[in-house]
Amino acid sequence: MAKATKKQALGRGLSALLNDPSNDINSVKDKNADKVIGNIVELDIDFIEVNPFQPRTNFSEESLRELASSIKELGIIQPITVRKLGLNKFQLVSGERRFRASKLLNLETIPAYVRIANDQESLEMALVENIQRQDLDPIEIALSYQRLIDEINLTQEQMSERVGKKRSTIANYLRLLKLDPIIQTGMRDGFISMGHGRALITIEDQTIQLDIYEKILSKKLSVRETETLVRNFNLPSDKVDSTSKNEDDGVVPKYIKKGIQAFSEYFGHKIDVKVSKNGKGKISIPFHSEEDFNRIKKLVDGAK
Repeated sequence: MAKATKKQALGRGLSALLNDPSNDINSVKDKNADKVIGNIVELDIDFIEVNPFQPRTNFSEESLRELASSIKELGIIQPITVRKLGLNKFQLVSGERRFRASKLLNLETIPAYVRIANDQESLEMALVENIQRQDLDPIEIALSYQRLIDEINLTQEQMSERVGKKRSTIANYLRLLKLDPIIQTGMRDGFISMGHGRALITIEDQTIQLDIYEKILSKKLSVRETETLVRNFNLPSDKVDSTSKNEDDGVVPKYIKKGIQAFSEYFGHKIDVKVSKNGKGKISIPFHSEEDFNRIKKLVDGAK
């Protein structure tokens, strides 16, 4: 307990140093800057503004209340990080959930690390620290990577060094942004996983992406089942004739031409249809493994 009291007293002492107009610290070269930069300072919450560069936009009210309850019982274990804008004026770099939860509790001060940074450095720090969080959804991470590319002009190699991730991992996240916005929202809301999204990326047509996305939701397909569905997805409609045969003269009735595409899309395979002159015919559904067979069976059972 003695250590905690000493640490808090130190924070209050540094806070007083920051509040002294005659000793305003705006650069790492200023007097007493070394006493403040990198140390924990108790800052008045009213002196802190949110970061306009914050990559994260979704804050669950329920999770904020839970965090506030934890802070009320245990205090703030990890200080927030801010950058100094001027006398008694600071801007969040990271820790907005802790900041918001503290405001819910009407706390007057909050422990913070103070940094000196320009706008670009602040954005980069916020993005990199945000990416390293454990509770972000894949689209939030992908958008943060994209902002590092667009606004900081970082290459994928440079990002790999900054965030400690392989370049291939970064590339996989960025590819998610090629998905239809509806699918991206579904991933953010937890309806599908990143694995589902990565499977859907291989389909360029976003209309078809959405068709398969709806099947994933309605049939509750696993990632592996989705990968199989995408891998065996039907050829374009202009090639349907080669999979549908008339046993006598090879002429495919129009009603079959119209319906075969729907069959093929539903089952995720090129469906073979044979029709005789008397109008009778046979539909063949291929499968490539036991897993593929069970996937098709599930589709048939679900249609009953």
